Order: sequence, then structure tokens, then C-alpha cells
Amino acid sequence: MAPPTIRCCLFDMDGLLINTEDLYTVCTNEVLREFGKPDMPWSVKAQLQGRPGPDSGRLLAEWAQFTPSQFTDFTERVKVSQAKHFPTCAPLPGVPKLLQDLVSTNPRIKIALASSSHRFNYQLKTAHLSELFSVFPEENMVLGDDPRIMAGRGKPAPDIYLLALKTINDVIQREGKEDIIKPEECLVFEDAVPGVEAGRRAGMQVVWCPHPGLLQEYKGREKEVLAGLTGTYKEEAVQNPAPVVETAGQNVTGSPGKIDDGYATLVKTLEDFPYSQFGIHLQKL
Repeated sequence: MAPPTIRCCLFDMDGLLINTEDLYTVCTNEVLREFGKPDMPWSVKAQLQGRPGPDSGRLLAEWAQFTPSQFTDFTERVKVSQAKHFPTCAPLPGVPKLLQDLVSTNPRIKIALASSSHRFNYQLKTAHLSELFSVFPEENMVLGDDPRIMAGRGKPAPDIYLLALKTINDVIQREGKEDIIKPEECLVFEDAVPGVEAGRRAGMQVVWCPHPGLLQEYKGREKEVLAGLTGTYKEEAVQNPAPVVETAGQNVTGSPGKIDDGYATLVKTLEDFPYSQFGIHLQKL
């Protein structure tokens, strides 16, 4: 059975809407060199993308073989580098048009932001891009330090996307003009492998738009990524079993998808996005 028509789009941010994943690499490698370490390879970066800061920090520290005191020093130096580079970030190709197209559809496609970035870094990255991010209502922005997300339940757990959908459905219920949106009627936009898995485990459709370096790293495994079957959730699942979440009258168990189930699509750019493939019609308001 074909996936249902999309009524809602949920967006990751770093490396998807803005070029901050490249800037993360610049900042990290600058400081790694100060410690006499090699540049971070894509095999490592692929594991860090999309995850909450503490999780990615732990993985990076293990790879670089930092002592606890070294990693503390490393982290502080990276923050200084980020404060310099993040305010220079820019939208990725196709993003401004995509967002403007979605908010001017009829019927209106609901949108929300679901980023692992904490609020301080979010503001550092977006203060100069207020027009771009103005399309996201404040109540439909879920960040990595949102207190409603339990510790240890960041991506690749589905919680952040389920919460983003809940913020939209709360508005729908308050207004009482339309039916609430089901997870399978949501389209998650992600660049990171853990983020794709989070979207699939949330029971949602997913568009994967990876960095060319990441796509090369997963060459031959693209279908696994699209199904959410790359296994990035295994460790977290042992320590924090996926809850059964009541969403739109359905139980979302946190299970991934299946190969070629039609619920995920790979695109190499967000330019010329294939709206009709998802039942989205750009009939202007």
C-alpha cells in the first residue's frame, strides 16, 4: 500500500537547512591539530551527526583517545572556534525556496523544527538568519535541550520527532478545524543517519539528503539507511527501551522500517524538490 499524502514536514537543521555540519568539521579539525591529532574522518563524523552533544562528544573522545582532562580542554577550545565560525553559516541550496513553498501551500502544510542543537548554539547559528527561520512558529521548534525530551532519548530515538508532531497536533486540537496528523502523514527531512533512523522509528516518512562525504561512507548501504536499519540505536535501546508512544490514536513502538517499503527517499539536494511524489501541491494561498 502506498504511503499516505503528506500533511506535515519536520526538519532537522544542521547539515540539512544550513551548512553547519561543514563548520563543525572545520572547528573540530582546527582543535584536533592543536592536540597533534589527525583530522576527523567521515567514518567517525558519520557516527556523530545528528546526535545530542554529550553522545557525539563521548564517541569523539573515544576515537581521539583523549584523557578526561584533555577532552575538557578540547571541548572549551572547540566552543571558541564555533563562536567564530557559526555566525558565518548559510542556507544550503534549495532551502529558502523549499520552506517558502511549503508555508504557502493550500491546504497549508504544517512545519516544525526538530534539531539536536541546544538553544545557545541554535541562536549562535541562526541570529543572522531570522528571515529563513521565521517560518517555524516558536511553539513548533524542538531543540536538543528541550526538557520534554528525557535524558538519553535524543536521535536516533524517535522522541524528538514525535514531540515535534505533538506540538503541531496541540495547535490543531486547540483550533478544532481539522483532524490531527498521524505519524505516517509526516515527512521528516534529515541529512544524518541517526536522524533518518529516528524518523523511521517515529513511524514517519523520511527524505534523506546527505552530505556527499556521508553518502560515500554509506555507499552500498543506502537502503539500510533509508529503512532505519543501520543499528545506531542498539546501545541506546538497551539502556533506554523505546516507549510505546500514543500519537494520533495510534501506538508508535519505535520500530524501524523495512527495505524498499516506500517510506523513505534519497535526494542529493533540496533544489527542485519533487513535491508531487508526496502528494504536496503548490497551489498558492
